[in-house]
This record gives sequence, structure tokens and C-alpha cells, in this order.
Amino acid sequence: MGVSTQRTAPAPARTFPGPDPARPAGLALAVFAGVRGAGALVVSLGAWWAGRDPVKVLGGSWDSFWYLSIAADGYGRTQMWPASDSIQSDAAFFPLYPALVHLFGGGPVAGLAVAWTAAAVAAVGVYRVGERVLGARAGVLLVALWASLPHAVVLDLGYTEPLLCALAAWALYAMLCGRWVGAASLAVLAGLTRPTGIAVAAAVSLPALRELLRGNRAPEVWAAGLLAPAGWAAYVLAVGARRHELLGYFTVQRQWGSRFDFGAGTVSVVDKVLTGGNVTVPVAVTVATLAVAGLCAVLLLLDRAPLPLLVYTAVLLVITIGGAGFFESKPRFLLPAFPLLLPLAAATAKARPRTAVAVTAGMAGLSFGYGAYLLLVAKVPL
Repeated sequence: MGVSTQRTAPAPARTFPGPDPARPAGLALAVFAGVRGAGALVVSLGAWWAGRDPVKVLGGSWDSFWYLSIAADGYGRTQMWPASDSIQSDAAFFPLYPALVHLFGGGPVAGLAVAWTAAAVAAVGVYRVGERVLGARAGVLLVALWASLPHAVVLDLGYTEPLLCALAAWALYAMLCGRWVGAASLAVLAGLTRPTGIAVAAAVSLPALRELLRGNRAPEVWAAGLLAPAGWAAYVLAVGARRHELLGYFTVQRQWGSRFDFGAGTVSVVDKVLTGGNVTVPVAVTVATLAVAGLCAVLLLLDRAPLPLLVYTAVLLVITIGGAGFFESKPRFLLPAFPLLLPLAAATAKARPRTAVAVTAGMAGLSFGYGAYLLLVAKVPL
């Protein structure tokens, strides 16, 4: 009997699925939800203990009152304060957030639903930017650090910062991926959300200008550069048209006590703090926040961060430091400037896991206490 020369086919090699790219993003979202959920719980328990309605504290404090009024009745509300010669018009507030609140039925619960949903979307966007620049581990830590900032309680409130952060983060991610039109579309929406939404437009338009100067005349680059500021410009011009004054929006801001003085007011307050003047806790924290933000900006520049991140952060810093009025609110204005935390996220990612956890946990604990203090104790606008 001859020996068969037929060979048995080798068994197919076993394949194992690669790492799921959605898992780190899910972890980042879980970390964010855990940190900010705990922060909201601390505020809610404090409000309950003080005999106040937690929903109204979270969804109807300070600027939230104006947004809810616009969502319910549209624009047209004005308050006058003869003692301070101040005229507060709701035209100072951009329309996208109150429009979404109106769409969800209005009221503090609807405001919180919009803000919390936007905050979750923002957390994933912040992670994606961090992952793109530094890797997955640093991306998760970037979200954790951002959620633990002293003024991160704003991400629990019915404010516009969560919505701006969501639009900005995904616009910046789109820019890092070369998706010009997508980034510009998000910039338009950001420009309809807050005055500082112009920073998102700048993060699209200035890189587009650089590409054009380099000879890249692709239609999407042209379109993105021109489209990005459209939302912000449309609202500013609409306010001007209603007031029969081209730059009427800036008149509205001045009547609120907010103007651009190239940092003179900021320098004056910082000098008062450094020379031992009698200052409140929020003022001292604001000065410290601005100092740390400046240091982080230098580190971000030295790290040669991508141009869209540098432009976006620089515009937010200029607006915040150069603006006068509502000094204690400046850390809130910088809350969307999450790229400032990239150097810290990179350093924390290189540390031992125990050290990274300790740093973020310590920051989170301080954030919980300070957030409750701002909302329930301090008598200054948030």
C-alpha cells in the first residue's frame, strides 16, 4: 500500500480582536460622569441642608435666570440699576443655548438636561483631542483634570460653557483630523453660543489662512476660513440692527460693566492681591487661576502644540485677561480652554498610576468644596 502524499491543510490561525478604540473614550466619559456627578451631589446636599431647592440652585442661578427667561419669552428683557448706572439687557446672551432649552420644554430641568448632555459630549471631545495629541492614557487624564478644575462646577449648571466646550472640542478634533468643513460648521454653532465662541472661529480661520498662504487653495479650506466666524458675526450684527447701531452688541456689554481694557483692570486687581490688599477668596482663587493658566500657556507653546489649539487657547486668554468687569468670573471664562491642561496631562500620564490618581482625586475634592462654596456661600456672580 503506497503512502499518501496528500497534506492536511493547516488549521487556520486563531485571530484575536484588537483593542477597542471606544473603550478609552468610554472610560473618559465614566471618569467625567463620576467626578461631575459627585460635584453635583455635593452641591445638591448643601442646597438641601440650607433649605434651598437643588434644581433651582443648579439650573436657575445667576446667568441661568437670563437664559431661562429667553427660552420662555424670547428676547426683550432689560433690568436697570440706578445705583450703579447699570443697564442689563438680555441681548448680551447668545441664542443657541436658550433655543435648545426652549426646544426641550423650558424651565430649569430642561436647562440642566441640555447642559449635562453637552457636558458629556464635551468630555468625549476633550478625550479625543488629548488622545490625538498625547495618546489614550493622557487623553483620559486630560478629561479627569478638566472635570476637577476649581470652577468645573459650571459644568453642572444650566450655563452655556458645557455647550461651548462640546462644540469647541469637536471642532478642534476635526481640525486635527483635517476635516475643514466639519470644523467650520461647529465653529458657526460655537459662535452662536457665547461671545468667546469667536475663539473657535479663529482656530479654524487662522490655520486656513496659513494654508492659503502656503499655496493650498482647496475649496474646503476657502470655505472653512470664511464660514467659521459666520455664527458669531451674525448675532453681533443682529443685535446692532435691532439697536440701530452697527456695534450695538458691544454697547450692551459696556452697559453690563464688561469691556475690553487690554488687561488694565486685571493688572489692578492682581496688584491689590500681591500687595496685601483686603480681597475675597474668589478674587484670590481667580488670581491664582490666571497665573497657572499663563504658565500652562507657556508650556503649551514650548511643546509646539498644533496651531488650532494654540490659536484657540490664545484668543480665550486674551479675551479673559484683557476684559474688565466680573473679575471673579474669569476662571469660568477659561473653563473651555482645556488645551491649557495638555502639559499637565502629559506629565501625569508619565507618573505612576497611584500618583495620577492622587493628583486628580485631590483636585476633584477641592473642586467639590469650592463649587459648593461659590454657589451656596459666596455672594459674587459665578
